[in-house]
Amino acid sequence: MRILLVNPNTTETMTEKAALAARAVMASGTAIIAATSRMGPVSIEGHYDGALAIPGLLSELKERAGEYDAAIIACFDDTGLDAARSFADVPVLGLCESAVATAGFLAQRFTVVTTLERSRVLIDNLVRRYGMGGRARVRASDIPVLQLEDPTSGAIGKLRAEIERALAEDGAEAIVLGCAGMTDLARELQDIYGVPVVDGVAAAVKQAEALVSLGLSTSKRGSYASPLAKAFTGAMSAFAPMRAAG
Repeated sequence: MRILLVNPNTTETMTEKAALAARAVMASGTAIIAATSRMGPVSIEGHYDGALAIPGLLSELKERAGEYDAAIIACFDDTGLDAARSFADVPVLGLCESAVATAGFLAQRFTVVTTLERSRVLIDNLVRRYGMGGRARVRASDIPVLQLEDPTSGAIGKLRAEIERALAEDGAEAIVLGCAGMTDLARELQDIYGVPVVDGVAAAVKQAEALVSLGLSTSKRGSYASPLAKAFTGAMSAFAPMRAAG
């Protein structure tokens, strides 16, 4: 089975970190194909960055069509997830949806700890959309995403402080790491705090494997129907549908 892991921002080191986390949990016989968007922002922090990242994400999905059996969008904002599911013929998973679904199997109450306040609001809306609003709280730790790449930034201390507040104040029984840049910290934090710590990359890999093994893919009836054939002008012509709907 081949899983395409697409980082919708343009920072290669984040792609490498996510790919390592994915390969650490993949089953025998699974191959992870890691790809970095070549178009868009260096990090995704909120709605504006996310909107600008979608064309690069779709371009990676289109150019590699036929090379993968499932795809994962390696951003906790689930950037472009609905568009990608309409665009692709195979299952496409987002980190937030995968992580909160996994946390729901493990705990009645859990807290998502993310980076900046603007991301907290976006992720809180996603958690509600995914049906977990009554069981989850979302917290921001005031960390710009790229600081997670800098061991001297103090970002890990801020993250740990917010996790400790979640455990003390929210009654959290599990923690979800709300950024792909935190993926390498899950096991260490789980050992420190003694509660399940869910990383969206690992959760998405296992769920992608399950869907492919079950022979299931995204419904093409209704909201995720394939895009209608139509003309696209200018640079957007690269994003014309891979095939006519029907």
